[in-house]
Amino acid sequence: MKLFFGKYKTKYKPSLLFVAFLQATGLAIYCLLVGLVFWQGETWFGKPPNLFLAPVMFLTLFVASALISALIVLGYPFILFWEKKKTGEALKLVIYTTAWILFFVFLIAFFLVLI
Repeated sequence: MKLFFGKYKTKYKPSLLFVAFLQATGLAIYCLLVGLVFWQGETWFGKPPNLFLAPVMFLTLFVASALISALIVLGYPFILFWEKKKTGEALKLVIYTTAWILFFVFLIAFFLVLI
């Protein structure tokens, strides 16, 4: 982070709970977009011409999604741990992000039950 924001010092430092909320929200939005592609993919792209390419595309998207999800959730905790040597804050941030993600899961399940 020093590479990008080294010159600019700000007094505002968001709380770990707010950063965790933003990370979980970003992950939920990413999952929403991937789910949208799964839901409407055949309409947008048509049926795959070759049956071999569909599983390959799914596995490629699965691996890319795992990487993107890891970057969203573990990127800033890694910076806290590795560069700033704040192990406790990094662990708290991962735990808080996990809690927010579980909150979103229960919220989505609640709305699915209502529908």
